Amino acid sequence: MTPEMILTMIMLAFAVVLFVFEWVRVDVVGIIMMVLLPLTGLISPKEAFVGLSSNAVCSIIAVIIIGAGLDKTGVMNQVAGPIIKLAGNSESRVISLISGAVGVISSMMQNIGAAALFLPATQRIAKRMDIPVSRILMPMGFCAIIGGTLTLVGASPTILLNDLMTLGGEKLAPFGLFTQTPIGICLLVAAIVYFLLFGKYILPASTGETDRGVTAALMEEYKALGNTFELTVADGFTGPRTLQDLHIRSKFLVTVVAVHHAGEKRTNLTPRSNNDIQAGDEIAVVGKEKNVRKMAQELGWTLKAGLETFADSLARTSAGMAETVVSPRSELIGKTMNQINFKELYNLNPVALFKGNRIYYTGLSQIALAMGDTLLLHGPWERFHLLKNQPQPRVLTFATPLEGEILRPQKAKLAVFWLALSLLQIIAFKIQLSVALMSGALGMIITGVLSVDEAYRSVDWMTVFLLAGLIPLGMAFEKTGTAAFIATKVLGLLGQPAPIVLLAVVGIMTSCFTLVISNVGATVLLVPLCMNMAVMAGADPRMAALVVGLSASNTFVLPTHQVNALIMRPGGYRTVDYAKAGFVMTIIFLVVELSILYFFYGV
Repeated sequence: MTPEMILTMIMLAFAVVLFVFEWVRVDVVGIIMMVLLPLTGLISPKEAFVGLSSNAVCSIIAVIIIGAGLDKTGVMNQVAGPIIKLAGNSESRVISLISGAVGVISSMMQNIGAAALFLPATQRIAKRMDIPVSRILMPMGFCAIIGGTLTLVGASPTILLNDLMTLGGEKLAPFGLFTQTPIGICLLVAAIVYFLLFGKYILPASTGETDRGVTAALMEEYKALGNTFELTVADGFTGPRTLQDLHIRSKFLVTVVAVHHAGEKRTNLTPRSNNDIQAGDEIAVVGKEKNVRKMAQELGWTLKAGLETFADSLARTSAGMAETVVSPRSELIGKTMNQINFKELYNLNPVALFKGNRIYYTGLSQIALAMGDTLLLHGPWERFHLLKNQPQPRVLTFATPLEGEILRPQKAKLAVFWLALSLLQIIAFKIQLSVALMSGALGMIITGVLSVDEAYRSVDWMTVFLLAGLIPLGMAFEKTGTAAFIATKVLGLLGQPAPIVLLAVVGIMTSCFTLVISNVGATVLLVPLCMNMAVMAGADPRMAALVVGLSASNTFVLPTHQVNALIMRPGGYRTVDYAKAGFVMTIIFLVVELSILYFFYGV
């Protein structure tokens, strides 16, 4: 080995140690590499920072912004809703549809985003069907990871491939957007079948731990509040009668927060006391269960097991509660909410009033407010944000954070248009990946789908700097001949393996590497090495690079992947659960991947 090769190996070992022991954040490791590599003379200063302007980094930034635009306009919620309804009450259908949908969606957006989108809905379905949430969340999470193998832009490792495929200073033919799609589809189907057949045996029967959020904490703090319930007004109900006539709040200590008028097919999220209630209407209320049951029994209404009609409009991501304080110089001071038409003005439901040392749950609209009084309000997050962002002087000051954000459903068609335009450029006009995707991201900003500040905030800059710092390390491996040297040694141990055997070794190496360092780091470090190994063994170096990119998503044995970490607490999983289910999934992944390459890609 030459001194340059030894130094390169030392740099690699140093990076791996930093990744494993996490003495610094992973993005700092990337920056360390950008600084140390030119200082040691392994690459030039210009080469050290070329990663920041690489096709891969720009593509990842653009994909994240496009995904944020789709989420901001509610497109992803519209995709999730019908799928959840189709799942019905069949556990196997729930697993198949949710896991398949998450897999397909993560082929075009960050897999962590796809998994996070379906997490609340999946927990709600599991509770409604009375099945352990652990039997749904892990299949969903694994399929979100595998979904990144469906297209070239589905995961960071495959986005990197075309930039990394350099041999002898020459670029190899790039992969297309759907080159790997047949492999990804087979992997996704295999994962779903695996969990359908063996999920009950390999997954724990855990209900998991749900993140309560601010609304749940407030309901616990205010003792008279229990939960949100949905009721159906009986067909025999003699109406119409107004909410004021029914005395629901004063008689049962229950607050009506939404009404779906069946006759008008209209949902009212800020019901007034003079609103009519008729047979067939759906009512959403907040209160203790025993009070709600008493009300249902006395009025002859039907109490549902969970939210159905209001499942989306009152979901945690759509609506909730916030604690507000009457501000100095507020127009509310000395007035009752009736006098200023509070509901009509702010479209929010008062649930409780903390005044002095007493909490009021009834008669709220008749009590004169004073500075410092605390109002507990319920309503859509969008209306809370509008209230919070009103110009000075503020009527109310928020004492608790807001969980939701203002969506822009009116921009949904524009978001879909820019995504479609980006894909059209890649598929039909062969425009470079980064240029096509960045044009879609720019289109979303220009047309107001996202503001430029929202676009900047959506980008995971930690991933960007990690990637930008590791690309030069891969270049050092190639430039100093270290990759070729290691390839020669590995081939010496293997002898003269058949191309498929070599690819199997490459897949196993990558799968092991990606358990202890990031999948991006594993890809950048292993692609140059494995391409050199393939050339020496007489195999196709492009296929070796593809195996590395795909196998970098084969990370199921430990909860180190972002998606696995996301579902760990909600699913009630332990590390041993990942090891148990992930070990078999890892083997299935490698077998399916190599089989498709052998039989359909001419390896």
